[in-house]
Amino acid sequence: MFYYLNGTVAHKEPYLAVIDCGGVGYACRTTAYTLSALNVGDKAKLYTHVNVKEDAFDIYGFATTEELHLFQQLIGVSGVGPKAGLAILSANTPANLAMSIITGDEKALTSAQGIGKKIAQRVILELKDKLAKGQSAAAGESYGGSGVTVIPENKASEAAAALAVLGYSREEIDFALRGIRMDELSLEEIIRAALRGLVVNVK
Repeated sequence: MFYYLNGTVAHKEPYLAVIDCGGVGYACRTTAYTLSALNVGDKAKLYTHVNVKEDAFDIYGFATTEELHLFQQLIGVSGVGPKAGLAILSANTPANLAMSIITGDEKALTSAQGIGKKIAQRVILELKDKLAKGQSAAAGESYGGSGVTVIPENKASEAAAALAVLGYSREEIDFALRGIRMDELSLEEIIRAALRGLVVNVK
């Protein structure tokens, strides 16, 4: 359908941004994280997910592809609908949410409005399991050019898994983690350093 909308921010309110594209205002349901990056009257590009039903045509828009990918992952979890997905993403930055899923931090998810412990546990279980299956074929490979074997307890492995949740390919993850001194940084610092490298590479 739509990959992104590129236009002027015409209006915004909680969980909603209207993007004017050529005189047509597209109502995009969105998160507090994306709304904080938007200003009425300014140009903006939102990456979109479109949900079409018999009685609805809803557009969900996000400031980054990382947030879009996380939203799509979340609504793929049984029992998590678009409203819950937006709530979870509104309570966390994409990087922090990805790290929380990989490390099993339920509190980061239950801090979202309307998200209880059972839903948080389901999100963590299903997304970690999905990642584990995706990485099983890569067992024995290394990240960061440091010869570190990909194992669940390793910071390199956890950082790689968090980046995978954000939608990055194995090649992009390998590039982003190369040269980062894993032993000197926390998991959060490793992920943030990798994301900075990916942004620079894209530019």
